[in-house]
Amino acid sequence: MSRFLYEISESVRIAFAQIRANKLRSSLTALGVIIGIVAVTLMGTAILGIDAGVERSLAGFGDDVLYVTKWPWRDVQDWWNFRNRRDISTDYADPINEWIAANPAGPLKVAVPSAAWNANVIRGEYRLSSIRIVGTSSDLGRIVRSDMKEGRFFSELEGRGGRNVAVIGFDVADALFPGESSLGQSIQIRNQRYTVVGVAARQGSFLGLFSWDSQVILPLSAFGRSFSLRSANPDIRVQVDLARMDEAKDELRGVMRRVRKLGPEKKDDFEINSQQIIREQIDPIKQKIALGGLFVTGLALFVGAIGIMNITYVSVKERTKEIGTRKALGARRRTILLQFLIEAVSICVLGGLGGLATAWAMSAVVAVVMPSFPLVFSAGLVLVGLSASVVTGVFSGFAPAWQASKLDPVVALRYE
Repeated sequence: MSRFLYEISESVRIAFAQIRANKLRSSLTALGVIIGIVAVTLMGTAILGIDAGVERSLAGFGDDVLYVTKWPWRDVQDWWNFRNRRDISTDYADPINEWIAANPAGPLKVAVPSAAWNANVIRGEYRLSSIRIVGTSSDLGRIVRSDMKEGRFFSELEGRGGRNVAVIGFDVADALFPGESSLGQSIQIRNQRYTVVGVAARQGSFLGLFSWDSQVILPLSAFGRSFSLRSANPDIRVQVDLARMDEAKDELRGVMRRVRKLGPEKKDDFEINSQQIIREQIDPIKQKIALGGLFVTGLALFVGAIGIMNITYVSVKERTKEIGTRKALGARRRTILLQFLIEAVSICVLGGLGGLATAWAMSAVVAVVMPSFPLVFSAGLVLVGLSASVVTGVFSGFAPAWQASKLDPVVALRYE
């Protein structure tokens, strides 16, 4: 065992001596490996970043919320069938909550009406365009997972009374009240003025998904004084027991069919959506990134492996007499094999480290230029990159190393 370890350490020493002696050749040889590792690392970083961005954007709305809507959250071919459906009414929340109260052990917890419209928000000389205005009940504060930077969510009394109060997103507060607190101050939406009672903490957005940052939340009755509820794309958000999601969907579907007075022979004229649908729509994006990254990675590593194999063959030819001398002095075939194999692996590992460093630097630049894209550079990606480098080195170096180990010492000593 000690002899084998000595052979390994000696082979590593010889490999790095050869790399130092041929710096330019070794660098050019490792270029293909560097490109391959950069590709696989950036691919993994992008995929992990997409996952993190989606989770961050959806986190404030909860995995345990179902959405009763007119349209499904997916592409549909027979769109005219969905267009002809009856609109969802915010009044549906009341019979659903009555059902929940009568069945406290069921999987449904609370139903929250919601309607939204884009409008301008004004405060003095400051004006924001196309801000999402959401009308809802105070129960929305129970089902969302967004913290408050300042203040509070509006109360049930304020919600049922239709008070002109508002909870605003972080970006809205930052733009309308730069350098000062917005609590207790007024904003104007259309012909109504609203007192700010709360500011949501910064959440961030990704790929255009949900975010509190650029929204204003109003009590539903107050919202209805400025906007048409029927035209405001209303929906019902129902918090459920996450461990009983399938049962919750079935129960909610049954309640909605009763609310909509649908006979047994009629199809559902509403849709029950969940955040899982959004995640499933993101999967094709990740798959395309993975396929493109794997193609570039495979091509670059193959080209790099061929280059390292050729250079290793050249190295074997250049050192044929040295190999003959070592064999004549008693070196084993295993020793010669390890020497050239470790040299090839060393070039690949150095290329892999260079690729990882380059990918990390590129990720840092992207993070500065596009801060909304949450790149994730994990230890797992480093392990994958180094593993790919080692495999490439073994693949490219084995054939020339095997050829070197089989050289006849007499023939090798006579080689010129």
